[in-house]
Amino acid sequence: MLSAPGLDQFLRDYPLMAVRPHQGAGLLIKGRFAFSAHSNIHGTITDAFDLRILISQCFPRHVPQVIETGGRIPKIADYHVNPDGTLCLGSPLRLLLQLSRDPTLPGFATICLVPYLYAVCYKLRFHGPLPFDELAHGMQGILSDSIELLHLQTPAQARAALELLALKKRRANKHPCPCGCGKRLGKCTFNFKLHPLRKLASRSWFRALLRYK
Repeated sequence: MLSAPGLDQFLRDYPLMAVRPHQGAGLLIKGRFAFSAHSNIHGTITDAFDLRILISQCFPRHVPQVIETGGRIPKIADYHVNPDGTLCLGSPLRLLLQLSRDPTLPGFATICLVPYLYAVCYKLRFHGPLPFDELAHGMQGILSDSIELLHLQTPAQARAALELLALKKRRANKHPCPCGCGKRLGKCTFNFKLHPLRKLASRSWFRALLRYK
Protein backbone atom coordinates (compact mmCIF):
# COMPACT_ATOMS: atom_id res chain seq x y z
CA MET A 1 0.00 0.00 0.00
CA LEU A 2 1.20 3.51 -0.76
CA SER A 3 2.21 5.69 2.15
CA ALA A 4 3.01 9.33 2.84
CA PRO A 5 5.21 11.14 5.39
CA GLY A 6 3.53 11.03 8.79
CA LEU A 7 0.66 8.72 7.77
CA ASP A 8 0.84 6.57 10.92
CA GLN A 9 0.90 9.63 13.18
CA PHE A 10 -2.01 11.19 11.26
CA LEU A 11 -4.12 8.08 11.81
CA ARG A 12 -3.25 8.14 15.52
CA ASP A 13 -4.12 11.84 15.78
CA TYR A 14 -7.41 11.35 13.90
CA PRO A 15 -8.53 7.79 14.77
CA LEU A 16 -11.91 8.14 13.02
CA MET A 17 -10.09 8.50 9.68
CA ALA A 18 -8.92 5.44 7.76
CA VAL A 19 -7.05 4.61 4.57
CA ARG A 20 -9.45 3.46 1.86
CA PRO A 21 -8.93 1.74 -1.50
CA HIS A 22 -8.38 4.18 -4.33
CA GLN A 23 -8.36 3.39 -8.02
CA GLY A 24 -6.18 6.30 -9.08
CA ALA A 25 -2.62 7.19 -8.13
CA GLY A 26 -2.03 8.33 -4.59
CA LEU A 27 -3.61 7.64 -1.24
CA LEU A 28 -7.21 8.12 -0.08
CA ILE A 29 -8.07 8.79 3.55
CA LYS A 30 -11.73 8.94 4.47
CA GLY A 31 -13.76 9.28 7.65
CA ARG A 32 -14.71 11.69 10.41
CA PHE A 33 -12.11 14.38 11.06
CA ALA A 34 -12.50 15.57 14.66
CA PHE A 35 -10.55 18.60 15.80
CA SER A 36 -10.32 21.32 18.42
CA ALA A 37 -8.72 24.70 17.75
CA HIS A 38 -8.42 27.98 19.60
CA SER A 39 -8.19 31.64 18.61
CA ASN A 40 -7.48 34.36 21.16
CA ILE A 41 -10.09 36.51 19.42
CA HIS A 42 -12.77 33.97 18.49
CA GLY A 43 -12.37 31.33 21.19
CA THR A 44 -12.22 27.56 21.07
CA ILE A 45 -14.14 25.48 18.54
CA THR A 46 -14.46 21.71 18.74
CA ASP A 47 -16.21 19.93 15.88
CA ALA A 48 -15.97 17.12 13.34
CA PHE A 49 -16.53 16.82 9.59
CA ASP A 50 -16.85 13.86 7.26
CA LEU A 51 -13.96 14.26 4.84
CA ARG A 52 -12.38 12.58 1.85
CA ILE A 53 -8.68 13.45 1.53
CA LEU A 54 -6.77 12.50 -1.62
CA ILE A 55 -2.99 12.57 -1.20
CA SER A 56 -0.95 12.69 -4.39
CA GLN A 57 2.12 10.55 -4.91
CA CYS A 58 3.93 13.90 -5.18
CA PHE A 59 3.03 14.96 -1.61
CA PRO A 60 4.22 17.30 -0.10
CA ARG A 61 5.03 19.05 -3.41
CA HIS A 62 1.31 18.74 -4.19
CA VAL A 63 -1.15 19.78 -1.48
CA PRO A 64 -3.83 17.13 -0.73
CA GLN A 65 -7.34 17.64 -2.09
CA VAL A 66 -10.12 17.62 0.49
CA ILE A 67 -13.86 17.12 -0.06
CA GLU A 68 -16.45 17.45 2.71
CA THR A 69 -18.89 14.56 2.28
CA GLY A 70 -21.37 15.16 5.09
CA GLY A 71 -23.22 18.03 3.43
CA ARG A 72 -22.55 20.55 6.21
CA ILE A 73 -20.44 22.98 4.18
CA PRO A 74 -22.44 24.71 1.42
CA LYS A 75 -20.77 24.11 -1.92
CA ILE A 76 -20.59 27.79 -2.82
CA ALA A 77 -17.82 30.35 -3.18
CA ASP A 78 -18.78 32.12 0.08
CA TYR A 79 -17.52 29.04 1.92
CA HIS A 80 -14.45 28.74 -0.31
CA VAL A 81 -15.50 25.53 -2.01
CA ASN A 82 -14.16 25.10 -5.53
CA PRO A 83 -16.45 24.28 -8.50
CA ASP A 84 -15.20 20.66 -8.41
CA GLY A 85 -16.28 20.33 -4.77
CA THR A 86 -12.80 20.47 -3.23
CA LEU A 87 -12.23 22.82 -0.31
CA CYS A 88 -10.22 25.95 -1.08
CA LEU A 89 -7.87 25.92 1.91
CA GLY A 90 -5.93 28.96 0.72
CA SER A 91 -3.89 30.22 -2.21
CA PRO A 92 -1.88 27.34 -3.73
CA LEU A 93 1.48 29.07 -3.33
CA ARG A 94 0.91 30.01 0.31
CA LEU A 95 -0.26 26.47 1.10
CA LEU A 96 2.98 25.07 -0.33
CA LEU A 97 5.02 27.53 1.72
CA GLN A 98 3.09 26.68 4.87
CA LEU A 99 3.37 22.97 4.26
CA SER A 100 7.14 23.27 3.77
CA ARG A 101 7.37 24.11 7.51
CA ASP A 102 6.15 20.60 8.34
CA PRO A 103 5.90 18.48 5.17
CA THR A 104 3.94 15.63 6.75
CA LEU A 105 0.26 14.67 6.87
CA PRO A 106 -0.09 15.84 10.52
CA GLY A 107 1.57 19.10 9.44
CA PHE A 108 -0.94 19.47 6.61
CA ALA A 109 -3.81 18.87 9.02
CA THR A 110 -2.56 21.38 11.59
CA ILE A 111 -1.30 24.13 9.28
CA CYS A 112 -3.68 23.96 6.31
CA LEU A 113 -6.85 22.01 7.09
CA VAL A 114 -7.79 22.83 10.68
CA PRO A 115 -7.64 26.65 10.21
CA TYR A 116 -10.06 26.36 7.27
CA LEU A 117 -12.48 24.14 9.22
CA TYR A 118 -12.27 26.45 12.24
CA ALA A 119 -13.20 29.43 10.05
CA VAL A 120 -16.07 27.54 8.40
CA CYS A 121 -17.43 26.40 11.79
CA TYR A 122 -17.41 29.99 12.98
CA LYS A 123 -19.29 31.14 9.89
CA LEU A 124 -21.84 28.31 10.18
CA ARG A 125 -22.51 29.11 13.83
CA PHE A 126 -22.66 32.89 13.68
CA HIS A 127 -23.80 33.43 10.04
CA GLY A 128 -21.36 36.23 9.39
CA PRO A 129 -18.14 36.52 7.42
CA LEU A 130 -15.25 34.15 7.91
CA PRO A 131 -13.26 35.23 10.98
CA PHE A 132 -9.94 35.57 9.15
CA ASP A 133 -8.83 37.56 6.12
CA GLU A 134 -10.26 36.28 2.85
CA LEU A 135 -8.72 36.33 -0.61
CA ALA A 136 -10.70 36.94 -3.76
CA HIS A 137 -11.49 33.80 -5.72
CA GLY A 138 -9.50 32.55 -8.70
CA MET A 139 -6.53 34.27 -10.28
CA GLN A 140 -7.33 37.59 -8.63
CA GLY A 141 -6.75 36.04 -5.20
CA ILE A 142 -3.62 34.20 -6.33
CA LEU A 143 -2.06 37.40 -7.64
CA SER A 144 -3.09 39.37 -4.57
CA ASP A 145 -1.49 36.82 -2.26
CA SER A 146 1.62 36.62 -4.46
CA ILE A 147 2.04 40.39 -4.13
CA GLU A 148 2.19 39.97 -0.36
CA LEU A 149 4.39 36.88 -0.38
CA LEU A 150 6.93 38.37 -2.81
CA HIS A 151 6.71 41.97 -1.57
CA LEU A 152 5.66 43.34 -4.94
CA GLN A 153 3.37 46.24 -5.82
CA THR A 154 0.99 45.23 -8.61
CA PRO A 155 -0.83 42.18 -10.01
CA ALA A 156 1.18 42.55 -13.23
CA GLN A 157 4.43 42.22 -11.28
CA ALA A 158 3.09 39.18 -9.44
CA ARG A 159 2.03 37.50 -12.66
CA ALA A 160 5.44 38.21 -14.22
CA ALA A 161 7.13 36.58 -11.22
CA LEU A 162 4.97 33.45 -11.55
CA GLU A 163 5.72 33.32 -15.28
CA LEU A 164 9.45 33.40 -14.51
CA LEU A 165 9.03 30.52 -12.06
CA ALA A 166 7.46 28.54 -14.91
CA LEU A 167 10.66 28.92 -16.97
CA LYS A 168 14.03 27.24 -16.68
CA LYS A 169 16.25 29.29 -14.40
CA ARG A 170 18.73 30.16 -17.19
CA ARG A 171 15.93 31.50 -19.39
CA ALA A 172 14.23 33.34 -16.54
CA ASN A 173 17.45 35.13 -15.59
CA LYS A 174 17.55 36.82 -19.01
CA HIS A 175 14.11 38.41 -18.56
CA PRO A 176 13.42 41.80 -16.95
CA CYS A 177 13.05 41.53 -13.19
CA PRO A 178 9.40 41.88 -12.13
CA CYS A 179 10.34 44.15 -9.25
CA GLY A 180 10.65 47.06 -11.70
CA CYS A 181 14.31 47.84 -11.06
CA GLY A 182 15.12 47.79 -14.78
CA LYS A 183 17.70 45.01 -14.43
CA ARG A 184 17.56 41.46 -15.71
CA LEU A 185 16.34 38.98 -13.10
CA GLY A 186 19.78 37.36 -12.94
CA LYS A 187 21.32 40.71 -11.92
CA CYS A 188 18.73 41.62 -9.25
CA THR A 189 18.55 40.51 -5.62
CA PHE A 190 14.85 39.74 -6.20
CA ASN A 191 16.16 36.53 -7.73
CA PHE A 192 16.85 35.25 -4.20
CA LYS A 193 13.15 35.49 -3.37
CA LEU A 194 12.37 33.06 -6.17
CA HIS A 195 15.00 30.45 -5.26
CA PRO A 196 13.02 28.89 -2.35
CA LEU A 197 9.87 28.71 -4.50
CA ARG A 198 11.69 26.78 -7.23
CA LYS A 199 12.51 24.14 -4.63
CA LEU A 200 8.89 23.83 -3.54
CA ALA A 201 7.29 23.14 -6.91
CA SER A 202 8.12 22.21 -10.49
CA ARG A 203 7.92 24.52 -13.49
CA SER A 204 4.86 22.60 -14.68
CA TRP A 205 3.17 23.33 -11.33
CA PHE A 206 3.63 27.07 -11.88
CA ARG A 207 2.41 26.76 -15.48
CA ALA A 208 -0.74 25.07 -14.18
CA LEU A 209 -1.14 27.80 -11.55
CA LEU A 210 -1.10 30.45 -14.26
CA ARG A 211 -4.01 28.67 -15.96
CA TYR A 212 -6.08 28.75 -12.77
CA LYS A 213 -9.55 30.21 -13.26
